[in-house]
Amino acid sequence: MNAAEKLSPQVGTADACRALGVARATLYRRRNRPSPVALDRPRPRQPRSLGDGERQKVLDVLHSDRFVDKAPAAVYAALLDEKAYLCSVRTMYRILHDNHEVRERRNQLRHPNYKKPELLATGPNQVWSWDITKLLGPAKWTYYYLYVILDIYSRYVVGWMLASRENADLAKRLIRDSIEKQQVEPGRLVIHSDRGPSMKSHAVAQLLATLGVTKSHSRPHVSNDNPFSESQFKTMKYRPDFPDRFGCQEDAHGFCRQFFHWNNHEHYHSGIALLTPAMVHYGRAPQVLAARRQVLQAAYAAHPERFVRKPPTPPTLPNAVWINPPADSNQSQETNNSNYTNSVKQVSQSC
Repeated sequence: MNAAEKLSPQVGTADACRALGVARATLYRRRNRPSPVALDRPRPRQPRSLGDGERQKVLDVLHSDRFVDKAPAAVYAALLDEKAYLCSVRTMYRILHDNHEVRERRNQLRHPNYKKPELLATGPNQVWSWDITKLLGPAKWTYYYLYVILDIYSRYVVGWMLASRENADLAKRLIRDSIEKQQVEPGRLVIHSDRGPSMKSHAVAQLLATLGVTKSHSRPHVSNDNPFSESQFKTMKYRPDFPDRFGCQEDAHGFCRQFFHWNNHEHYHSGIALLTPAMVHYGRAPQVLAARRQVLQAAYAAHPERFVRKPPTPPTLPNAVWINPPADSNQSQETNNSNYTNSVKQVSQSC
C-alpha cells in the first residue's frame, strides 16, 4: 500500500494500483480516512438544532405531570391541538435518550441466560443421566412411558421402569431404588436430565437433596446437553426387533427386560473400547483388555506379516467422559477419540 502511494504521483493512481495488485478503492479509502485527532473532536453542532434552553423546555414539558406517562407521539399531538409546536417526535426521543430516559417501562418476561452444563465422570456412579421416552401402545393416542437411568461413564442402565403415565412420584421411587441398589454414597453422585415436568418437580428435587445428590439440567431446547440418554433411546428404537406398536403394557415390559439385559451384558459399545457396560461398571474392564491383548499378541506372533505397521492392540478405555467439555479439554478429548479410532483400525487391519 505504501509503495502504491509513492508510485502514484509518477505513473498515476490507476497504473500504480494495477502494477502492484492493490485495489484502488482501498487506496482511496485509506487516503480519505480521518486522522485520530479528527476522530476525537466533538461533532459540530447543526445550526438548525435546538438550543440548550429549548431542549430543556422540551424536557420540562415531557416531565410535567400532564405528560409524564405519555409517549412523545401523544405529547406531540396534544400540543398541536393546543396550537403549540416544540419539536418533532424524533427530537423528543433524542432529548430523552440523551438524558437516559428511553427504556422499556413494562415489566416483561425476560428469559434468563442458562449456563451450559459441564459434567465430568472418571468412574462409575459419578454422573447419571435420566430421561423418559414414549412407546406407542396398541391404539392411537395410547402410550407407555419408559423411565431410564444411565451411567454416562460405563453406559450401564442402573434403573428403568415402564409406566402408563409420567409422574414425579414414580420417578422419585425409581431414583431412590437405583441409588440404594448401587450403594452410592451421599455427595458423590450428579444426576443430569432435561427440563421435563417430572425432572423439575419439587418431589424429585427434595429427594435428591435428602440423598445428597447434585441435580443438573439441560438448557431449554438443547438436546445435545443430554446426549447419552438420547443415544441410548435411539439404540433401542433402531433395534431390528423393536415393533411399530406394543400390544399391551406387558408386551412392552417384556421387550424392555430383554433389551436392557442385552444392553448391559451383551452389547459391545463402541464408546467404551468395545466392552459391555457391565464390564466397565463393575471393574472387569482391565482383565478383559489384558486377555484381548494376549490374544492379539499371539496372532501377531503367528503371522507378523499380516500386520503392516505395528503389532495390534485393543482399543483403550477412555479415562474421562464429559457432557459438554470445556474449551481447554476439547483438544484432549479429540486426542482420545483419535487414539481410540486408530486402535480399532489396528485390530481390524490384516491381510
